[in-house]
Amino acid sequence: MAEEAAVKAKFFAHPLALIDSDEIGDRTRVWAFAHVLKGARVGCDCNIGEHAFIEGGATLGNNVTVKNGVSVWAHVIVEDNCFLGPHCVFTNDMNPRAYIKKGPETLLPTLIKANSTIGANATIVCGNTIGRFAFVGAGSVVIRDVEEYAMVVGNPARQIGWMCECAAKLPMTASAAIGEACACGQCHAEFVRVSSGLVRR
Repeated sequence: MAEEAAVKAKFFAHPLALIDSDEIGDRTRVWAFAHVLKGARVGCDCNIGEHAFIEGGATLGNNVTVKNGVSVWAHVIVEDNCFLGPHCVFTNDMNPRAYIKKGPETLLPTLIKANSTIGANATIVCGNTIGRFAFVGAGSVVIRDVEEYAMVVGNPARQIGWMCECAAKLPMTASAAIGEACACGQCHAEFVRVSSGLVRR
């Protein structure tokens, strides 16, 4: 019991939170009515809002914000410093039927790369990757991979531009050619268009 108490003392759990996992990092906060299942891996300095659900087999990196009402299912990996907006949706079965029981090996993974943002009520269809620093607008439905630093909106989501690390929209068109460069008007960071999205200069 003393060893269990020492483990739980490393993070904050609201008295009304349900914590079944023993893999929660230091300084993480889990708020009321959130449920972290056994087998879920949660990094340090995360904030898991009310009514969130982290399933066994899901992974959250360090400093991930999970706003209220978000369910993160098995085979969803969220890397460091990501923001999951209120009630955004993940999936892990491309063609579910209630009467067809599938094993975990049939589920499709989803990867949310470091420093990206998923807006409120956005849906990320399984099997896709959201690139580093990408920005998925509120209510969007993502059905394909999103490039690094790309800003996507709509249903289905389409790219409308690029977002800086400082969260300002960059002065570059979504259709910019490989090698085209731009600078952020807010923080003055410089970027170049490459095949995977943008990179810092």
